[in-house]
Amino acid sequence: MKVNSISGITCHVEDIARAAEFYETIGFRRGKEESDRITFYVNWFFVTLVAQDQTEAGAKGAGVFLYIKVDDVEEFHAAVLSKGLKPAGEPERQPSGNREFVLRDPDGYNLVFFQKK
Repeated sequence: MKVNSISGITCHVEDIARAAEFYETIGFRRGKEESDRITFYVNWFFVTLVAQDQTEAGAKGAGVFLYIKVDDVEEFHAAVLSKGLKPAGEPERQPSGNREFVLRDPDGYNLVFFQKK
């Protein structure tokens, strides 16, 4: 048995319009839309946002980190700040040698923007 690739992730969100605006702001391309879900893309990778059923419980995003490669992490961090978003901190060098920073989406999912060493 062999895993070939990872294609995407589905995130349950409280306010689908607010979440959609966030993902468009950071540069994801809007794709297929239905009344209760919207799919966004970066290249072939997808993030599908699904309107949360009001009966669902639990902490969304707990322990989930979605890694997104960018060409220049410092430049991307500055662009995020210029759009009024608030990352968890400045880009920092990690033990892997990559530089990265974390930005939480409106529903608590952790997006890690990184630049390879």
